[in-house]
Amino acid sequence: MPKPVSTTGPATRLGISTEALNGLEITVWHPWYGVESSLFDTFVKEFNEKNEWGIKVNAQSQVNFSNLYETVTASLPTAEKPDMVIALPEHALEWNANGVVTDLMPYVQDPAYGIDPSDIPNVFWNQDHFGEKRVAIPAQRTARFLLWNETWAGEIGFAASPDAPDDFKQQACRAQKAMLKDASPQNDFMGGWYVDTEPMTAYAWLLAFEGGVLDGSDYRFLTPHNIESFRFLRELSETTCAWQQTKIKPITAFANREALFITASLEDLPEVARAFASAKNTDAWKVISFPGANEDTLVVYGSSYVILNSTDEKQLASWLFARWLLDNAQDARWVEATHLFPIRTSSIALLGDYEKTHPQWAQAIQLLPQGEIQPQLASWRKVKILLGDGFTHMYRVNVPSGQVPAILAQMESIARSLGK
Repeated sequence: MPKPVSTTGPATRLGISTEALNGLEITVWHPWYGVESSLFDTFVKEFNEKNEWGIKVNAQSQVNFSNLYETVTASLPTAEKPDMVIALPEHALEWNANGVVTDLMPYVQDPAYGIDPSDIPNVFWNQDHFGEKRVAIPAQRTARFLLWNETWAGEIGFAASPDAPDDFKQQACRAQKAMLKDASPQNDFMGGWYVDTEPMTAYAWLLAFEGGVLDGSDYRFLTPHNIESFRFLRELSETTCAWQQTKIKPITAFANREALFITASLEDLPEVARAFASAKNTDAWKVISFPGANEDTLVVYGSSYVILNSTDEKQLASWLFARWLLDNAQDARWVEATHLFPIRTSSIALLGDYEKTHPQWAQAIQLLPQGEIQPQLASWRKVKILLGDGFTHMYRVNVPSGQVPAILAQMESIARSLGK
């Protein structure tokens, strides 16, 4: 039975009675499997049992983001479409352009059912604010970071992590030279940065050099800053200060002191800690952002709660479920299961034990003010893959650093056609 509703407190401006919500069923589609899907099912069960309105949530896994995007898009003209979707922001923007996404601004600002955005970091909150409309609210957020072996860096003469590209180069090159001093010729090319060509890594490096991928609302790759960024990174490989080896995992190389720097996402950090323990390596290692000439940077990304247009009652029911998922208790449990950022700053108070046992996660939280959002374009769904592919091509075929402008020009041409 639903709990009695308190008559005290501010009245809603949404014009829907609590009685209209009683027994209402909503369908939620999500991209998760495994641990995340299991925890989400637990949340759904708890909400269904405890929510004061008598709302019932039916959750369905679509296994991954790609399948979810395709399935939701196909369902939009039908009666089978879900009421709420946990999707990527660029997916929400495409559905919004098709006129099927609910503007959440009235719900956020509602006196009875709203939430306090000041408790959510701007880099999470701003991603889904598009023009005058709020197309979604953050569900999960992560970031790509550089990992740095502090102990090893100290032994080769560096007391602090790099805070500019030249510092990064100097440390990477000296680590590579240190590999020449042992008896094994097989590792002579190792030591520096283990090259990573993930799209978010490439994008973060562009931003660190004050570049990017946009000119207004159009894509632009061929810029002096972008050329400087990609040329710098390509030259690191040409001078053996950066390396790749498909047979060696980056995390393994990092734990074995074969790479001073690797790149990893927030959710990878427990695996890194396990790799160090397995290698019996007691070195101190840190999470750092991408060093820029003027400002260090990192790119924050992740999924969002998107409510699709239906009835006023179902939209409110979906909102109330999404809002409940953002409560501190659920937020903290998400962190403990997924190792991602807490969406609410206040949730950190519930994560004291987690913070103690995951010090690099705590370092990542401190770097959030340096975070940047992704481009707010539906076409980013395709263009981010292009960015990763172009970056990968630069290394796979050993393109000379002098050819960087030609690669960027080609990427720009393709990106603009994808953006149309």
